[in-house]
Amino acid sequence: MTNVRSDMTQAQADAWRWIGHSGTWWTGAERIGIAAETRRAATCALCAARRTALSPAAVAGTHDTSSSLLPAAVEAVHRIRMDSGRLGIGWYEHLQAGGLSDAHYVELLSIVAIVVAVDTFRAASGLPMLSLPVPVAGEPSRRRPAGAKPGLAWMPTLAPEDRSPEDPDLYRDSPGPRERGGGNVHHALSLVPQSMIHWWDMFETMYLPAPAMRDFSREYRAISHAQIEFLAARVAAINQCVY
Repeated sequence: MTNVRSDMTQAQADAWRWIGHSGTWWTGAERIGIAAETRRAATCALCAARRTALSPAAVAGTHDTSSSLLPAAVEAVHRIRMDSGRLGIGWYEHLQAGGLSDAHYVELLSIVAIVVAVDTFRAASGLPMLSLPVPVAGEPSRRRPAGAKPGLAWMPTLAPEDRSPEDPDLYRDSPGPRERGGGNVHHALSLVPQSMIHWWDMFETMYLPAPAMRDFSREYRAISHAQIEFLAARVAAINQCVY
């Protein structure tokens, strides 16, 4: 039987449960639809054909889907899941023209990332896949941070100094576990603060919290800092991550 740290099990369970709740821009049912599409993308015939093509734009067709999500949302999920190394600003702008707002995109991205991370971890650990949660009734809050600004990424982002008292403390939670410095990687999901918290609270438990990542005086995991970064770099290269 695989021996998994209790804090990791709990962090993944918490993140998984919240997929079924209404978010900032998507309902619980829609968020579960995004999670289901993330899994379906792995066997999508169009995605498979595009991955082997010189350019994904050279292959026309329709994604394998049974969801009622907007076609632009289905396209976003499938491409993020299966061909993220070749995404570009033109593709992103095409999604917006298809009705997928920047904030909807960010929340969708966080859900895809969580599903891929949990499913990959469980597959590698020999654990069964989790069933998708039951949707919880409720309406999205649809609150956009007033301080979010364009310029850093494709979508506007919220820097720590631009956070208002109405925004959750997505960078620091004092007293609390969050001690994020506000680097560009933290900004990526900040247009939807709850989605950033949803992803990073799980991710830091699976990887390392920011203070531990920079603390080379001790090792916090069963493998060393150097081994962790070696694995991260190799996986990033395989996935064509240029960050």
